[in-house]
Amino acid sequence: MLYQQIARNKRKTVVVMAAFVIILTLVGAGFGYLFSNTPWTGIFIALIGSLTYLFLVMRDPANMVMSLNHAQEIHEQDNPQLWHIVEDMAMVGRVPMPRVFIINDPSPNAFATGRDPDHSAVAVTQGLLDMMDREELEGVLGHEISHIRNYDIRLSTIAVVLVGVISFLSGLASRFIWFGGSDDDDDNNNNNAFEMIFKVVAIVFVLILGPLSASLAQMALSRNREFLADASSVELTRNPQGLISALEKIEGSQPMKQADRSSSGMYIENPFKHSGSLFDTHPPTAERIKRLQQM
Repeated sequence: MLYQQIARNKRKTVVVMAAFVIILTLVGAGFGYLFSNTPWTGIFIALIGSLTYLFLVMRDPANMVMSLNHAQEIHEQDNPQLWHIVEDMAMVGRVPMPRVFIINDPSPNAFATGRDPDHSAVAVTQGLLDMMDREELEGVLGHEISHIRNYDIRLSTIAVVLVGVISFLSGLASRFIWFGGSDDDDDNNNNNAFEMIFKVVAIVFVLILGPLSASLAQMALSRNREFLADASSVELTRNPQGLISALEKIEGSQPMKQADRSSSGMYIENPFKHSGSLFDTHPPTAERIKRLQQM
């Protein structure tokens, strides 16, 4: 069951990332068609924009995310137990020791971020340290180390970039349509019914369907990788009960006060406690526990 879950979740990730690329391509094509009647122009702009934005974000994502979440870096002498659990999980997961941070927030939670396993960081809240025993901490930190080992930290960053570029193109097209409008002097376009239909389809996709689809794909990716990290944590700790108990405590806790909303998908559980929405970044905790119990 464990390895079947891991394999299935990895296949789903490939499908979701392929969907991301298709959505970006279609939004770029619609954007180019609206501006110049040449879809390839928009696709080129979308590609260059994505690569440029990705380059800027990937230079130092760990420090940026930790700063947004008010996390303070610690060393071994500051909290030996936390440090050694992270060290143990990293050793079992065969990844370099990540940097360790603590967020001064009473709500229990944790996340991992970074460019790759060699440039990664793990953050836990003070509430997590106060509420969890060692077995539960191992389950949570095994989950976060799994995000690093599985390159989820890179995938989530790429997803943020793709959604950002799609949103930017959508906003730019909206301003163009609102302030510039279409070329009313172009008699050929005005008299061509197919041309008008194509433009309407492009407008609807670029302004509505594209950003909506991208957000749904981002949520699907996040939920899928949470299931994968849960299963991978069990692979590291050989103890599903630790993570089950930790998720139950986190589920019943209060929302965080220090979390950055743009980083909410990185946490082991939604820090703002929203649930039941199509746009949830995390799968239902009950479903996660059910899968863990099956292991």
